[in-house]
Amino acid sequence: MKQAFEVANTQAGKPDYGIDAPGVIRNLFLAAAIVFAVAIFFPSVRVGSVTFITHPMAWTFAPWLALGGVLMLIYVKWGKFRHRDRMLSLVRWTGAETVLDVGTGRGLLMIGAARKLTTGRSFGIDIWSAKDLSGNRPEGAIRNAELEGVADRIEVRSEDATRMTFPDASFDVVLTNVCIHNIPTREGRAQACREIARVLKPGGVALVSDFIHLGEYAKSFRQTGAQAERAGWFFFDTFPPMGILRVRKPGSIGDLA
Repeated sequence: MKQAFEVANTQAGKPDYGIDAPGVIRNLFLAAAIVFAVAIFFPSVRVGSVTFITHPMAWTFAPWLALGGVLMLIYVKWGKFRHRDRMLSLVRWTGAETVLDVGTGRGLLMIGAARKLTTGRSFGIDIWSAKDLSGNRPEGAIRNAELEGVADRIEVRSEDATRMTFPDASFDVVLTNVCIHNIPTREGRAQACREIARVLKPGGVALVSDFIHLGEYAKSFRQTGAQAERAGWFFFDTFPPMGILRVRKPGSIGDLA
């Protein structure tokens, strides 16, 4: 079914940016179904001398679990495109920028940035974890770039955010959305922030969006000498609610943010 859907999208010439955290969405709906099933088939459960009535549990918890899945799907199909545009609007584009999207997935930010460019180039890196995005493969990002008409302005690489191979001061703009929190350790996340600061040109801007750890990221960036400030939290079209951290490396290459 999934492969047929992707083939249909390709034949229709429509970019497919995948489903974020597909396992989480599946588990929310599955947990809601299990809670309802327990209430239907086991209306009461006796534990020792105490009898629990399961219907109140079903009507209390299951709708919230299902609502979480629905809100994540709304973000996947609508919200993440608005959030991408919001992030890109925080850069004063000239068209000549060199851009890096860290954790590019199917290329949403990389391609969005490429559409702002004329002589510039947009790079995307990822380790292609399928649990973070459905169909997470470099071929998917490249195909989307072709469908969006920017294939000549992008480059996709398989790289770890904590060990980038780019030289120092390579990029005018670095973008990343709900990526760094997937690094399991605090030191690993700090290393990713240091790498972003390292590859950023003096005067360049990085926009880091996530739903957790933004204060931690800000501290790591400031320890590199970069400026880091919140650009707001957004509750209407992101789920979980996400914030944006705007980072600027001291120096001057023009006013990008």
